[in-house]
Amino acid sequence: MEQYAVWNAEPVLLHLGALSIHWYGVLFAAALGLGFAVMRLIYRHERRNEKELDSLLIYLTAGTLIGARLGHVLFYDPAFYLSHPWETLAIWRGGLASHGGALGIVAALWLYCRRHPGTGYIWLLDRITLPALLGGGLIRIGNFFNSEIVGVPTIVPWAIVFPHIDLLPRHPTQLYESAVYMVLFAIFCTLYRKSLIIARPGMMAGFFLILVFSARFILEFTKMPQATYESSLLSVGQWLSIPSILIGIALSYRAAIHSKKEVLACPTHPA
Repeated sequence: MEQYAVWNAEPVLLHLGALSIHWYGVLFAAALGLGFAVMRLIYRHERRNEKELDSLLIYLTAGTLIGARLGHVLFYDPAFYLSHPWETLAIWRGGLASHGGALGIVAALWLYCRRHPGTGYIWLLDRITLPALLGGGLIRIGNFFNSEIVGVPTIVPWAIVFPHIDLLPRHPTQLYESAVYMVLFAIFCTLYRKSLIIARPGMMAGFFLILVFSARFILEFTKMPQATYESSLLSVGQWLSIPSILIGIALSYRAAIHSKKEVLACPTHPA
């Protein structure tokens, strides 16, 4: 154990009386705040109405939290929540699933577009990839502070011991994922600034789904099982990543064919 780094950080940043401020909560809030700042820069760059971002933040925050919570409930521990349905609302006890969060964001953007018909759905999906990557990287660091979503035991030199879990050296899978998201964020920002990808509506969102969930699929091999049930073939996270990759391929293919044309119109209010 002595040859490996030991991560024994306290998940709580501050104790304010009965209130505890956790590192995870701070990083989650930072993800929302910095994501908002990124979208503001995008709106300014493309000369769009920045006032629309206030309501967009509300939609995205609600969609992320509701989707992530329901994703955990339905995908990772359905038996427990079916027998204890009131626990579904106990979000302060932890339990947020990134796949559910992604679905929540997609749904929230769809609802947002219904209220703002001037904003194209695919246009927004393409651009939301930037704050999503940045936010994903920060949230995984929050998981690291919580000593959760740990990797499987390993003897690689960079393994880390999480005493809150046990004394075995493990893959720091949270840091792997965070690094992937941050690198992709830098790449996507460069592609956006150079207009190398944004000129083809749907291409950015498609590449996002392919790259993020392919990385997630691979990194799942280094991660401890997260669901209360797991198959021997693939993990729940891997099964959930496959549809996202296929949708990303479909989006990218359509974007390549229909260059510079919206491939999915924004939904509008029924007449």
